[in-house]
Amino acid sequence: MKKLFFGGVHPAGRKELAGHDKPIPAPAPAQVVIPLRQHIGATCTPLVQVGDTVKMGQKIGDGAGLCVPVHASVSGTVTAIEPRPHISGVPVESIVIDNDGLDTPAEEMQAYRSHAQLSRQELLDIIHEAGIVGMGGATFPTDVKANVPLGQIDTVIVNGCECEPYITADDCLMCSNAEEIIMGLRIMIRIAEPKRAIIAVEDNKPDAIREIEKYLLDYPDVELAVLPARYPQGAEKQLIAAVTGREVPSGKLPKDVGCVVFNAATYASIYKAVYEGKPLIERIVTVTGEGAAKPKNMLVRLGTPLSFLLKAAGGARAETIKIVAGGPMMGKAQKNLDASVVKGTNGIVCLTKMTRVKDPVCIRCGKCADSCPMKLQPLYLYRSEQAKDYDELRRLHIMDCVECGCCAYSCPAKISLVKSIRRAKAAIKGGK
Repeated sequence: MKKLFFGGVHPAGRKELAGHDKPIPAPAPAQVVIPLRQHIGATCTPLVQVGDTVKMGQKIGDGAGLCVPVHASVSGTVTAIEPRPHISGVPVESIVIDNDGLDTPAEEMQAYRSHAQLSRQELLDIIHEAGIVGMGGATFPTDVKANVPLGQIDTVIVNGCECEPYITADDCLMCSNAEEIIMGLRIMIRIAEPKRAIIAVEDNKPDAIREIEKYLLDYPDVELAVLPARYPQGAEKQLIAAVTGREVPSGKLPKDVGCVVFNAATYASIYKAVYEGKPLIERIVTVTGEGAAKPKNMLVRLGTPLSFLLKAAGGARAETIKIVAGGPMMGKAQKNLDASVVKGTNGIVCLTKMTRVKDPVCIRCGKCADSCPMKLQPLYLYRSEQAKDYDELRRLHIMDCVECGCCAYSCPAKISLVKSIRRAKAAIKGGK
């Protein structure tokens, strides 16, 4: 098979478990917990107080700088503003709302008939006010990422690869709401004024491809790139290499090579913000894994506790030994299921088997380096982290690691390479 980017692996997909049928609406919980940080950047400041009545879609937190607002996903009463469990593993200041069951809508955002009547800045403002972030897991504020000088971006890309095993949330979205994604792309074309617009999908999603092709008959200026399935093709630097042949240099961003990439769900949220006046208060989540009793895709309110969502999806089997928020390659194991669904939560995976190696030892086989899509040397990163040699880690460009997990997947000794790298990156960010 042709390698469209360096490295990568082919883990078992297991996407057939949840399938890609139209998402089932999850019931709203009696209480939602809305973290005030669901994005890369500053934590929001609460705009409400305990005892306040809020409406569904009302902005309840916002802040300055690199920050986007959060909104109430139900109507009801604010009962607490305090640190609560978060899928990151670190408690986050959150707004707790008791659901009144009425879903009384807020009327803060306006719906427009056409984005053509709006200026570039007006569209960016709408995206910001809707609280839209990268919904593939990166959670970088979308309006900030899109706000680059005109002429700098010549290629806008829709990331519909969804290369993580088990997860089919984007596949489900593309099959059931392809038109929303394409209309979101039209809005981004209005903002960036690129020369090319490309929808990238892996070839293991034939139904999504057919659905997109049907709508693209009306938009001949949009290209469809069908790529051979390979992990981590959904990482934006690897996707840019696969689609355009351009390589993003170390320390640089996609905009430096004239590209901008957004997840398919992000584009659909942009459409809803502009054409329906809806902020980001719900998303499709794949509940799956061999330990899931009834794997499926569900449309879930943000702030829904993971425990509630799992129960609504049929529960986890007794043999489940680990529950991961996100996919098994890059997701994070959850110790506390009181954590809630946030903007970047695309899946909950119930795993029943784990491979453990007692006292793993690196045999310097080089498989981790062969599979690293960033062309790093994970074995030396691991050794330097163990020695706490942070100068050497910097020399080895550790901050270029995207934590995709290809190295750990390839390692025959099952060394926790990603865990080691995350620990080293955190230390360097902390001033080491």
